[in-house]
Amino acid sequence: MIRVGLGYDLHRLVEGRRLILGGVTFDFEKGEVGHSDGDVLLHAITDALLGAAGLGDIGSYFPPEDAKWKDADSAELLRTVWNDVRADGWSLENLDCVIKLEKPKFLSRRGEVIESIAAILGVDKAQVFVKAKTGEKLPPVGTSEAVEAHVVCLLSCD
Repeated sequence: MIRVGLGYDLHRLVEGRRLILGGVTFDFEKGEVGHSDGDVLLHAITDALLGAAGLGDIGSYFPPEDAKWKDADSAELLRTVWNDVRADGWSLENLDCVIKLEKPKFLSRRGEVIESIAAILGVDKAQVFVKAKTGEKLPPVGTSEAVEAHVVCLLSCD
């Protein structure tokens, strides 16, 4: 059996927060607002995996109103979910990810982000791809007010 999952997330960007994408911190004057560390890419991956496996969504797993998830490491949240997805018998075939952000430029760090995601999931980096698009100067992404991520995953089960 195979299943496709779709994940999406959007976070406002503000001064005084770190910009973290796929578990990698970027040097930028703004970062994501979020109950956890705000890693928009890992949140979208988490939702894609949960959706494909039929296990819920990130909000049901880690309710934002629960104080224990305040400033949580999104990589640890993803690992928790991935362990449950694998325990249900699912394997990852691939992830295809799109990050939408105006600044900073992403291309020079793409390999590092792919390696980070692959390491978090314990999969081969050939199973993960990430690309970036700008907001073409249109709000909110194009004016650096927000960052968003779209993810599609393919899971298989024997």
